[in-house]
Amino acid sequence: MTEGRTENNKTDIKDSLEKIFSNQIDGFRRILYCKRLSGGASQETYRIVIETETGERQLAMRRGPGGIHKPAVEGGPGLVIEAKLMRLAREAGVPEPEILYVCTPEDGLGVAFIMEWLEGETLGARIVRSEELAEIRPHLAYQCGQILARIHAIDVQENGLDRVLRTLDPESMVELAWSNYKGLHTPQPMLDFTAIWLKNHLPKNARMTLVHNDFRNGNLMISPKGVIGVLDWELSVIGDPMRDLGWICTNSWRFGESELPVGGFGVREDLFRGYEDESGRKVDPAHVKFWEVFGSLWWGVICLLMAEHYRTGPDKTVERPAIGRRSSECQVDCVNLLIPGPFSFINSGSAPQASELPRIDELIISVRDFLRSDVMGQTQGRTNFLARVASNSLDIVLRDTLVGEKHRRLEKERLRMLLNDDGDLESLRWSLVRRLRDGTLPLDHPGLDAHLRTTVLNQAAIDQPNYSGFKVAMKKVLESGAPVDKNITS
Repeated sequence: MTEGRTENNKTDIKDSLEKIFSNQIDGFRRILYCKRLSGGASQETYRIVIETETGERQLAMRRGPGGIHKPAVEGGPGLVIEAKLMRLAREAGVPEPEILYVCTPEDGLGVAFIMEWLEGETLGARIVRSEELAEIRPHLAYQCGQILARIHAIDVQENGLDRVLRTLDPESMVELAWSNYKGLHTPQPMLDFTAIWLKNHLPKNARMTLVHNDFRNGNLMISPKGVIGVLDWELSVIGDPMRDLGWICTNSWRFGESELPVGGFGVREDLFRGYEDESGRKVDPAHVKFWEVFGSLWWGVICLLMAEHYRTGPDKTVERPAIGRRSSECQVDCVNLLIPGPFSFINSGSAPQASELPRIDELIISVRDFLRSDVMGQTQGRTNFLARVASNSLDIVLRDTLVGEKHRRLEKERLRMLLNDDGDLESLRWSLVRRLRDGTLPLDHPGLDAHLRTTVLNQAAIDQPNYSGFKVAMKKVLESGAPVDKNITS
């Protein structure tokens, strides 16, 4: 994470912290450093350095926005319970920072807790590629299995967690994801197909335990010694423990390393072996696959929610709609998991040779290159990051100008044949969605899987052709010898 600006009330925060440290930390002398870190998280994080009689000590503070109690999701545990979960996990042998103090209203900081500072890597892309972590990477999947077994062994009743956490069984979690998607009023047939598949394959007699619910590469702190911290407990629930094993295997969290399904750094066999060695319970790969499929559905819906947040505000940054387009990546993963096979691919061919000067594609390219060369070359931090996001969005627009019209025309033709119906593309998409939802069109209807594959993969070719799931789909088709039709645009 990079350091950002502190708030206007930083003096009040420092004064409050000095009182806390004076009472809670033996030999405390003074605060040497206190700054809020930026990272886009739903809660505030501060790095603090203090001087004691024995030397300097680094600490961290997690705080609700402005000190206000604001769970990451509706019904979520909130920071006070998150601190309790981290303490319980540490007692159970899970690598966690020590929680030093949970603030009370009298402290003047609002909802917050203070813990020891850990030094390690949290960025998923670096974890899967860093030379510094090359030696430990092959051992991480096994460690993750052990850690998850310890988390799931925490007694929810004895520790009162059943009174403060939501209980969500597999069917409830699928319904929650599906209802969130339905509330967006956008026809995405592959998401409906996946939700119905999940409803038809619910795990039988699943155990109910503490579930971290966001255990993935990116929420783990890694050092050359291994996993040194499990972060972000703000989505924790009581549910099916295999949810955690499936989530860390979801392709969105492999950071391009699709051949290593556990976080982009390991294999399922090691994850399962670590879990079994620690828990004494056998892992059913089919059970974990259910939650891997769910993970792609869940994240695909979250991406669409990000785009909706852009429409409704207040966050009008360029990042939100760009994330919305990443839903097609998750839908590709659903295709690869549920209905892999041949599809018709629309190749972009060459750029249009319009007589006008400049062409539309030239205007797009000129702005994209300006963002990448000039703006990114002269900026840093979040502005630099958003310039990259904006240039990537222009790449999507450019690819859509080349193949989008033909892609949508062919989708409409397939829908007309599949549904034996007529109308514009929007109404045909809704017709397919309604028939899937009411069961009049079953998942094994002839031609449905081929239509969904071709539609989803060609949309992903527009949105993100470099996505690992798209490359996997193309590779598998070519390796099988199945034909990939290349309809070159005119």
